[in-house]
Amino acid sequence: MPKPDETSPVSLWPDPSALGTLTDLYQITMMAGYLREGMADRRATFELFARKMPPGRAYLVFAGLEQAIGDLLNLRFSGEEIESIRHWPSFRHLDESFFQYLHALRFDGDVWAVPEGTVVFPGEPLIRVTAPLAQAQWVETLLLAAVGYPTLVASKAARIVHASRGKPLLEFGARRGQGPHAGYLAARAAYIAGFAGTSHVEAARRLGIPASGTMAHSWVQSFDSEVEAFAAYSRTFPDSTTLLVDTYDTLEGVRRAAAIEPPVKAIRIDSGDLDTLSRQARQILDELGRGGIRIVVSGDLHEHEIERLVSRGAPIDDFGVGTELITSRDAPALGIVYKLVELEGEGRFKLSPGKKTYPMANQAFRRRDADGKFLGDLVARADETADGEPLLRRYLKDGKLESDLPSLNQIRSRCREQLASLPDRLQALDAVPDYPIRYSDLLEADAARLMKMHPA
Repeated sequence: MPKPDETSPVSLWPDPSALGTLTDLYQITMMAGYLREGMADRRATFELFARKMPPGRAYLVFAGLEQAIGDLLNLRFSGEEIESIRHWPSFRHLDESFFQYLHALRFDGDVWAVPEGTVVFPGEPLIRVTAPLAQAQWVETLLLAAVGYPTLVASKAARIVHASRGKPLLEFGARRGQGPHAGYLAARAAYIAGFAGTSHVEAARRLGIPASGTMAHSWVQSFDSEVEAFAAYSRTFPDSTTLLVDTYDTLEGVRRAAAIEPPVKAIRIDSGDLDTLSRQARQILDELGRGGIRIVVSGDLHEHEIERLVSRGAPIDDFGVGTELITSRDAPALGIVYKLVELEGEGRFKLSPGKKTYPMANQAFRRRDADGKFLGDLVARADETADGEPLLRRYLKDGKLESDLPSLNQIRSRCREQLASLPDRLQALDAVPDYPIRYSDLLEADAARLMKMHPA
């Protein structure tokens, strides 16, 4: 195991066969406390939800559930992890029974969740975990991490898809992500939301997302002339050449690209006034008989700039989006939380200012109008019945998968239907987040009863 003072390079990737320590320290200290107090096996229910909408958002697209479910199915402590924990100051005094408990521990709870690709809103449960208390506590950090970032990116990507008005979008963000793994997760989340392809090779290979890429400026710079660079690339990829034309003089680059035989598939412009340059490039290509060459643009694009370019009629065929998407630059954090709501059948809740929670295991019900548009959601106890579509479905029963998970393309199709069902007012980029969420009378009564028992 590497130590902080070691100088030889080591892989920083976690061991996928041992996920037990991908958590916060206090989860494990609480597990030890629950075990010591005889509480580890008490039946508990926790719910994961967004506390409030990120700035500039009117809806969220739920993503990352497949990763979360896969992690729960493989969750365990390795012998090496347990030995490390055993020697930490906080754990040296603990009885051997705790470490034996960790060695045997597997997640065997029930998990209900909103399907991936569903449009969701703050204040309603997205994942519900019912399990022995120590287990349910153990998985908090893992679940929040598994769904938080993909949901953030999918929500950003959905806005970009709306702004593009059907023009293909390509995910180019891997090099700007917060770590190597972010590119893979972002490519998947963007594809769910409607992006057409990705430059991320591993995401394309493993997930079947269409791979899309062009060339770097370094390719052009590596040759004695731009003409030589273009010709060489075209010889290597005669059927799928996209030439980057802005290394030196953009419009001259367009002319040189147009001269390549056989005709290239597309050109890419990565800098400058994309509105003006795309119009000038289109004119040059058409005048030279290259009307079939597509124009791809990139360069710190976001939904507002894409909406501006599309609304002005810029002759752009495809948009490559990287930094703004993978970092969700305008709203880089999502305040999702995971809270205890029920213990041995009794409600649990918080009264903290601005952080109030509702007790009991809950379900969300969604109503639609005659045209299929969302009207509003009701959060009710899981044992209630209500009008509308129940959003949470059971995915794990006693720690085992209940049925096959949907394919990525099925998730993508669900997301497309969900976004089309949003009220028109919420689809606008400057929409006010006013989607109605209310709580059932029984749930409000439960909360009021518990408040009397635990006054502030």
